[in-house]
Amino acid sequence: MDYIIEVFGNLLHQTAFFNLTVGNYAMIGVACVFLYLAIRKEYEPLLLVPISFGMLLVNIYPDIMADGGLLHYFFLLDEWSILPSLIFLGVGAMTDFGPLIANPQSFLLGAAAQFGIFAAYIGAMCLGFDDAAAAAISIIGGADGPTSIYLAGKLHQSNLMGPIAVAAYSYMSLVPIIQPPIMRLLTTEEERKIKMDQLRPVSKLERILFPVIVTIIVCLILPSTAPLVGMLMLGNLFKESGVVRQLTETASNALMYIVVILLGTSVGATTSAEAFLNLTTIKIVVLGLLAFAFGTAAGVLFGKLMCKLTGGKVNPLIGSAGVSAVPMAARVSQKVGAESDPTNFLLMHAMGPNVAGVIGTAVAAGVFMAIFGV
Repeated sequence: MDYIIEVFGNLLHQTAFFNLTVGNYAMIGVACVFLYLAIRKEYEPLLLVPISFGMLLVNIYPDIMADGGLLHYFFLLDEWSILPSLIFLGVGAMTDFGPLIANPQSFLLGAAAQFGIFAAYIGAMCLGFDDAAAAAISIIGGADGPTSIYLAGKLHQSNLMGPIAVAAYSYMSLVPIIQPPIMRLLTTEEERKIKMDQLRPVSKLERILFPVIVTIIVCLILPSTAPLVGMLMLGNLFKESGVVRQLTETASNALMYIVVILLGTSVGATTSAEAFLNLTTIKIVVLGLLAFAFGTAAGVLFGKLMCKLTGGKVNPLIGSAGVSAVPMAARVSQKVGAESDPTNFLLMHAMGPNVAGVIGTAVAAGVFMAIFGV
């Protein structure tokens, strides 16, 4: 009888109930909320489901992220910048740069939305982070998870990579919640109803030359951006050339989804209660939110300026799409515009600033790497 009691006692103490802290249970609750948002509300489920499940796993079984644990090896691919670069390859293969080519002004809106990055950099410095840490944190303002991970690794901020990545991907997923109130606050009903002229057709030659020209120009000026910008443009060249359909399908489907699983679960697994529930993480999350809000506001305000300069031909709402959350930010521009006028179709116009924002965030990361001699 004593033997049976001892066996059952050992089994009971091996369960997670006796090993978890209050913080672990709190993070399990957060993971369940994220799963609800992903599944019930469909807030970017491809990202939020693996991230929240990784969060769930690591707070039930912390050893899964320890050296030798399954998700530890996934996370090494993040630190080595492999997964962020492959994500950009897949994004390029799925992205249509036609709206940006047809309306080069979109580059300005994409650039304006990057002000959030530099606002976050200054804010992080004011909160006591050193130069490199502040730079790594600031990229959250672009709502670009892969670039945030890439820059944190290059600037040797692996200890901050988890909170930075989770904040960036969370804000990417929550674009439909965060952006609309800012957009409505900064625009009038009349501005939101502005209908833009149809974009001109873009030739196949233009579409093929675009990724080549962008790669040459950007990588000559900022060579350190080659892994991100190069992979983004390579994926797009696969798509637009029309001669490597198998590579396009692989990059935009099978490879992309495999990388999302590995990256999402490993990022979520960095959110153990011990690593995540501290003052530094809270600062990073708050800075990221402020940076994202500031970037959205800067894009809308620059859109208002362009509206005035063009005599009312630009709807300011498309400026909010200048953050890198593709294509969610462009969809939000469409949704907010349609609320004022259901016949107003802004999606393709918003895609120009949206894809420009992807390039802009990568360039901002390259600027920081150049400043710190990476």
